[in-house]
Amino acid sequence: MTQYHKVTHDVYKEAAESPQEGLCCTTTPIWQLPGLDIPSRMLEMNYGCGSTVNPRDLVDNPTILYVGVGGGMEVLQFSYFSRKAGGVIGLDVVDEMLTACDENLKKAEQTNAWFQRDFVDLRKGDALNLPLEDNSVDVAAQNCLFNIFHDDELKQALSEMYRVLKPRGKLVLSDPVCEDDMPENVRKDGRLRALCLTGAIPLHDYIKRLTDLGFGTIEVRAKRPYRLLTPGHYDVNDLIAIESVEICAIKDPMPADGPCVFTGRTAIYYGKNSLFDDGKGHTLALNQPLAVCDKTAKALLDLGRDDLFVSDSTFFYDGGGCC
Repeated sequence: MTQYHKVTHDVYKEAAESPQEGLCCTTTPIWQLPGLDIPSRMLEMNYGCGSTVNPRDLVDNPTILYVGVGGGMEVLQFSYFSRKAGGVIGLDVVDEMLTACDENLKKAEQTNAWFQRDFVDLRKGDALNLPLEDNSVDVAAQNCLFNIFHDDELKQALSEMYRVLKPRGKLVLSDPVCEDDMPENVRKDGRLRALCLTGAIPLHDYIKRLTDLGFGTIEVRAKRPYRLLTPGHYDVNDLIAIESVEICAIKDPMPADGPCVFTGRTAIYYGKNSLFDDGKGHTLALNQPLAVCDKTAKALLDLGRDDLFVSDSTFFYDGGGCC
């Protein structure tokens, strides 16, 4: 185990043995679902920066992989939609975290009539070498984990998720991103990386890593302020803003003209006719918004028409798009 990996292991061993509510702070409200009761210790161990649970992804009795189980809150939420033995596979490298998650799930079984402990298959395993077969899960998820990895490790972790997903399966992730320059001295600080602060990379870089692997559709579902690195508190000269992002990468076939990346852009036609057809499969009804991927947004803008409005990226996308 390298010194860097030991620091990360020790941080999460401590977080498993003594819940640390300030370790991460999810920017997404906790799901309130009928009949779902989340034990207080699970909530205290909610070490994510967003949410990876979306009912839209969880239809047709899916098999779900969750890497980095934490206190078990999201594996419990995933189980709410799966409800079958082994329907959720929870993976972690830290023995103490697996033990804490198991204890929390047993508590959840006592207060949730619908939940059975065997809905979740907890396994020890490494994100860089997933102990699963190719094309074996419908949804793979991770929350505020992959930003800890250095470049080659991040590529390997994302590659492993792609490998185990079935065709058209979904990788749902929440991670910090940062558009400011991150100084090397803090980027190389093992403890700050383990605390999900200084491993953040720009969003466009994260998206490119996903599309380079072959994910044909990317949905940026949310992007919100998350943390600040400020002079006086950290060894930095300027304020550095970190955001949390929620992304769904779909293992669709790659389109011939490149991936469809949705960053929350909208097109509206306001011309003289009832419809506008761009001749490429996109039809816009008069004065009706249509969510468009960045590729389609650029193509519409390139037409140079004065009866088309195309918004900037809002970094919020909830389906119903052009592709």
